[in-house]
Amino acid sequence: MSAVAPEIAAAVTDVARIRTRAIDRVAYANDASHYLLTPDAVVIAADALEVGAILRGATASGTPVTFRSGGTSLSGQSSGAGLLVDVRQGFGRIDVLDGGRRVRSQPGATVRQVNARLLRHGHRLGPDPASEAACTIGGVVANNSSGMACGTVENSYRTLEGLVLVLASGTVVDTAAPDADALLREREPALVEGLMRLRERVVTNAASVALIERQFAMKNTMGYALNAFLDFDTPAALLAHLVVGSEGTLAFVAEATFRTVPIRPAIATTLVVFPTLDAATRSLPALVATGAATLELMDATSLRVGQRLAGTPAAIHGFEATTQAALLVEYHSDDDLALRELAGAGTRVLAAEDLLDAAVFSRDPVQRAAAWTFRKGLYASVAGARPSGTTALLEDVVVPVERLADTCEGLQGLFERFGYADSVIFGHAKDGNIHFMLTDRFEGARALGRFEGFTDAMVDLVLAAGGNLKAEHGTGRAMAPYVRRQYGDELYDVMVELKRLLDPIGILNPGVIISDDPGVHMRDLKAPVSIEPEADRCVECGYCEPVCPSRSLTLTPRQRIVVRRASVAARERGDGALVAELEKDYDYDGVQTCAVDGMCQTACPVLINTGTLMKRFRREDANPLVAAGWSAAATGWGAVTRAGSAALSVAAAVPMPVVRTVTDAARAVLGTDTVPRYSAELPSGGASRRSLGSRIGAPGVEPVAVFLPACVGSMFGPVDGIGATAAFVRLLERAGVAAVVPDGIDALCCGTPWSSKGYAKGHATMSARVRAAVGEATRDGALPVVCDASSCTEGFAATLRDEGVEVLDAVAFVASILLPRLTPTPVAELLALHPTCSSTQLGIDPALRAVGEAVASEVRVPDAWGCCAYAGDRGMLHPELTEAATAPEAAEVAGWGADAHASCNRTCELGMTKATGESYVHVLELLERATR
Repeated sequence: MSAVAPEIAAAVTDVARIRTRAIDRVAYANDASHYLLTPDAVVIAADALEVGAILRGATASGTPVTFRSGGTSLSGQSSGAGLLVDVRQGFGRIDVLDGGRRVRSQPGATVRQVNARLLRHGHRLGPDPASEAACTIGGVVANNSSGMACGTVENSYRTLEGLVLVLASGTVVDTAAPDADALLREREPALVEGLMRLRERVVTNAASVALIERQFAMKNTMGYALNAFLDFDTPAALLAHLVVGSEGTLAFVAEATFRTVPIRPAIATTLVVFPTLDAATRSLPALVATGAATLELMDATSLRVGQRLAGTPAAIHGFEATTQAALLVEYHSDDDLALRELAGAGTRVLAAEDLLDAAVFSRDPVQRAAAWTFRKGLYASVAGARPSGTTALLEDVVVPVERLADTCEGLQGLFERFGYADSVIFGHAKDGNIHFMLTDRFEGARALGRFEGFTDAMVDLVLAAGGNLKAEHGTGRAMAPYVRRQYGDELYDVMVELKRLLDPIGILNPGVIISDDPGVHMRDLKAPVSIEPEADRCVECGYCEPVCPSRSLTLTPRQRIVVRRASVAARERGDGALVAELEKDYDYDGVQTCAVDGMCQTACPVLINTGTLMKRFRREDANPLVAAGWSAAATGWGAVTRAGSAALSVAAAVPMPVVRTVTDAARAVLGTDTVPRYSAELPSGGASRRSLGSRIGAPGVEPVAVFLPACVGSMFGPVDGIGATAAFVRLLERAGVAAVVPDGIDALCCGTPWSSKGYAKGHATMSARVRAAVGEATRDGALPVVCDASSCTEGFAATLRDEGVEVLDAVAFVASILLPRLTPTPVAELLALHPTCSSTQLGIDPALRAVGEAVASEVRVPDAWGCCAYAGDRGMLHPELTEAATAPEAAEVAGWGADAHASCNRTCELGMTKATGESYVHVLELLERATR
């Protein structure tokens, strides 16, 4: 608490939300930019009123304040010294209004989350940044985000309807309220007078008006949104639009209401490769004239990286990328006829170009998804391919489209002149907006001098072309010294006066946009640190954070990595005290509360699975006695599972508080990461798998698969049904299909209990036994393997990856093989369906929904769906992890009144049962009921 001013501490209603530990400050220090500023303290804000009280306290104590939500900003505007206020965790509400034509959101919701709510209404947000999976509404407003298609017409500024603002004085203002102007005049008379005075100063200066109109005709996030002085003449609307793009330096955005845009359903896409970057950029004016919705540019380095990635478009493969460049061209329309005309115009323009292959527009959603996944992850993918021990720095500029080819040529000349050999150019070419990336060790006089010289030359180049030094990534610290250069003394002075009006003593994000320090862009650069190879290529983009189960409890994957980097850096500079403090807290915050579910990898553009690193740490730190016990368990797993089942049955017959007292006592002695905590959702034990015999399903037919029933179904028995294993057997019988069960099935396991805990010897023992048993049962791969728990399916797939054996989840097998042979009758009106992290990674969620739709009139997957973090026994070892992970989904499901709840993994069913108070069963149990 010593790092927090008393005035601020008094403003926070729960001291537990004030974080001053080294691990918390280090975890929040990093954003996606190339800057690193470590806060003195972090506060997890609860609501707008509390933020107002915090700002009053900060004003009284002179404490700098930076707001952090998604942390995807690239110019240094979302990290700062002083107090960092987390406005993600407590600010996630989304309200869809007017049938989707408007939407109101708090700053912690991601663009993807908002668009998911709007999708069912046929609308979306106007801004479409590539980082939509992770960037949040707070940043979208603070940076005036745009993106691939929206240009200057559908960006944050143009689609904004109103904001709820918290001023530095603590005043809360709803700019869309009918009486907003009157209330603002009453509460902040000096501010209103000053704003109107500044407006008059701007609109009566012809030179200022001309400059503003010219620069804001293009994308422009350099400095403040001076165009608001021309567009609005009432105080509240003017204030709201001045705050757009102000990067947390004028006010806190507690809520934003947008006018949405209709989703155009007819879409045609192509990705074409030109011989050179110059050829690609010189084709742009003609393509822009055809009405293309997007024209995304990717240079040869981008293509080389893409050629090394799985799942990237076929168009970028089959050649050596040396000088080539690609354009991702897309047309949107409301109907097929208009789309054909648009795509036809594009085809004619491209036919005149010297392309590697002829342009073919496609409406295939799979091909489109592959192209956009590559493009949206391009920055992180390219940055992730950088040499270890270097930092990636991304800049973004805009010039008139007709000047883009010359500007790209000039940039390439600067790369060569300053020795940035591996630099990359890509971006939103339709708008003349390109991004370029430099990689280097930005430390030492030589490297910093080179970077400063490059930056100055780049500024000359862009301004000479009539462009803006920032198009959509915000001014931040990176371009703060050049704001005066772009706008001149008069308009810069207007910005300084605006900042002074709204933030009189300069507490809001100092050093960002307006700075007296001409070298602010050269300070606080991230020092490169090499760590374990599992995570070393992380670029700290933050894409992983929204899918992480522990994001609201301890650390996210990005934070796990940056804390590790901070620990290594501290060790290298001899700061043993910091190393010790970080490592002490990292054991729980980083290692123990990681669900190792792999969901971070599904969101990571460079496919980092932070759980793999946590498994390494668990393996390296494994208690020898416990590891020996788990090794012994691997040799006698059948007896272990039966003992576990029997213990659960005994526990179920004893009053729950008695059993919990026993487990809590054992946890106190042996550790919370060793002994599970007994809780009410745990059922009696299940039946032995051995009782299935060697063959299941219909008699008299040739078996088509080998069935490996999961041991979790044997240990944790059913509560409101017959269990997944029994349901699968009955479905086989009804469909006239048979399967075999390996000998010694009770002793087999997918190996996940050992791999997730880092017990390598036990895992090796079990893996060898599984491979032998499966090889015999499948006749060396002649039959596929089927498992009835998705996480176990994933585990078996990993174990058998090199054995030539196909591994299927029972849900996928049933959907493709059994369901066509069955005639189900719905047994539920509304099914709340919980996919699992494993079903997502296995790609079987469509099959899961198909089975769900066979048993219920309506199937809903919550918008707030996420991994439940039960993770085998992790939810029993650390119940707080599952509670935090499931809270948003449970709250959503609670309002539905669903009459059935299902998933596809026994422990996930237990986790969701505990979270919601509703009984979750395996979806195959419902299908079994539906086919009786």
